[in-house]
Amino acid sequence: MLLLKGLHLTNFKSYAEGTFEFSDRINAIVGENGSGKTNLLDAIYFLALTKSAFSSQDMQALRHAADFMRLEGEFHWAPLHPADAERHERLSLSLPRGQRKTVAREDKPYDRLTDHIGRIPVVLMAPNDTDLVREGPEERRKFFDGVLSQLNAGYLTDLLQYNRLLEQRNHLLRQFHERHRMDADLLAAYDAPLLELAQRLYTARLLFINEFLPVFQQQYALLSESREQVHIAYLSDLAGAPDFAAGFLQNRPRDLAAQRTTLGVHRDDFEFLFDGQPLKKFGSQGQQKSFVVALKLAQFQFIFQEKGLRPLLLLDDIFDKLDDRRITQLMARMADGTFGQVFLTDARPERTRQLLSTLPIEVRFHEITPPLAP
Repeated sequence: MLLLKGLHLTNFKSYAEGTFEFSDRINAIVGENGSGKTNLLDAIYFLALTKSAFSSQDMQALRHAADFMRLEGEFHWAPLHPADAERHERLSLSLPRGQRKTVAREDKPYDRLTDHIGRIPVVLMAPNDTDLVREGPEERRKFFDGVLSQLNAGYLTDLLQYNRLLEQRNHLLRQFHERHRMDADLLAAYDAPLLELAQRLYTARLLFINEFLPVFQQQYALLSESREQVHIAYLSDLAGAPDFAAGFLQNRPRDLAAQRTTLGVHRDDFEFLFDGQPLKKFGSQGQQKSFVVALKLAQFQFIFQEKGLRPLLLLDDIFDKLDDRRITQLMARMADGTFGQVFLTDARPERTRQLLSTLPIEVRFHEITPPLAP
């Protein structure tokens, strides 16, 4: 069982300094809006996955006018079987302003940040999760890429390399357009590795969705108690293409005109279907919420099945976003041991205490007060 025993924050977002000791089961982070509850969850997420869950720019994690930020966590791996050994590990993440971040185990920095991804599996449920339904393909690719990256270090390496090559190829296409001249040999130097990586990413995504889908459908059935049929359809330029490489090369004139790569796995989508119809168009708000909560619960269950390790579960402001029935079902899973260590936030401490008082497990409350102005 993976446990975060303690966390220390320095100059992270609203925290000048902060030290927390956590319960092995339920940690309720309460306080008024703007006090820093979500920032504390984000610190856990950042330390686990080396990036923020809520912002794309690392420097946005630095407290106002601070020269650096640092996160330090004490992790414990409790043995699932008598033959297993306990492990304790101190992890830290440092980000000086204007420099690259570093992640270290027992003060020894990783050579590559990707070596850290997946060691501390984490699942976050947040109010903006319904963006997975409402927004475009990029949001859905980001979600599934995130799940795959926690499970498969090779996939993450391939994805990062593909994105770098794609950016370089697009830059080259813009240069060719501006100069009204194309260098086919130079373009081929990017095309060959890009095609190889595209095929590997497509294969990995296809295998994953075929294994993930029944887990998701089971979670939806448990959550919704309904007979609706839900499905996730993986859509890709590579699907059903007898010779994608040939089509990719023949598409060069279109790429040159568009000044970007118009075919490839960077255009993939995962279509959410509800009784055979697009969820975005025909699903109610309640059905959309059930769909995305089931996605996150399936993410938790799938990672647990694959790694034998329950992810840290971060629940941001869920009591305001879910109805009583869904909350009751989540609480039951907290009580029966489905989840391991849970961190949840709420702006209404009285409600949280009342809801959690019925659980026959340890609950620790962390009262967060608004930060002083810098």
